[in-house]
Amino acid sequence: METPPPALAQIVSGGQAQTIDDVLARLRAIDAALPAADGVAWFTKLYLRVTEEVEARVAAAAAAFHDPAFLVRLDVAFANLYFDALAAATRTPSDPPGAWAPLFEARTNPHIAPIQFALAGMNAHINRDLPVALVSTAAAQQVDLAAATSELADFRRVNALLKTTERQVKAWFATGFVGVVDAAFGDVDDHIAMWDVERARDAAWVQAQTLWALRALPELQQEFVATLDHVVGFAGRGLLVPVT
Repeated sequence: METPPPALAQIVSGGQAQTIDDVLARLRAIDAALPAADGVAWFTKLYLRVTEEVEARVAAAAAAFHDPAFLVRLDVAFANLYFDALAAATRTPSDPPGAWAPLFEARTNPHIAPIQFALAGMNAHINRDLPVALVSTAAAQQVDLAAATSELADFRRVNALLKTTERQVKAWFATGFVGVVDAAFGDVDDHIAMWDVERARDAAWVQAQTLWALRALPELQQEFVATLDHVVGFAGRGLLVPVT
C-alpha cells in the first residue's frame, strides 16, 4: 500500500530550505499535497516548472556567471519567502501576508483561470519577495548591493533565461494539460498581457536598492516593505478578476 503524501501543514512547517534541491523537493511536495482546483497549486506548478528550467540553464552556462554562489543563495532565500507566506496562510487562513492575500483569498474561486492564479503568485513573489531576498542575500554574502555590478549583470542574465522560460510555460498553460480548462475562460490573456517577468525583476532590483539604502533606518525600511506589500497586493487583485 502506498504511503499517502504528507499534509500541507506538515510540509510548510519543515523549517527553511537550505539548497536548491531542498527547494525543488518542497515545491514538488506542495504540488502533490494541494488539490488541482486550488489556485495556489497553479502558482506552485508554475514556480516549480520555472525553477527546474532556469536552474538547468544556469548550470549549463555556469561559466558565464560572475558569482553563481550569490545566485544560488538568492534562489534559496527567495523560495523560503514563499514557503513562509504559505505557512502563515496555512496557520491562519484569515490573515495571509499582504502581497499574497489576493491569491490565498481567491484560491477556490472557480471563475478564475489557472494561469491567472499562477501569475498572481509570481506577482507577489517577484514584486514583494524578491527585493527582500536580494537584500538578505547581499548582507549574508557581504555584497554591497549599491555597487554590485557583477551581481547585477548575473541577475540580468537570469532575466533573459526567465523570459524564454516564461514564454514556454505560458504556452504550456495554454496548450498543455490545462489548455482545455483555460479555453473555457475565453481570451484570458487580455487580463494578464501587461504582466511581464523581466520588467518585474528589473523593478525588484530597484526596490531592493531602496531597501538597502534604508538599512540604517530600520523603522522606515519596515514601512517601505509594508507599503510594497499593499501595492503588490492591489496589483494581484487586478490579475485575479474573475473571467465571465
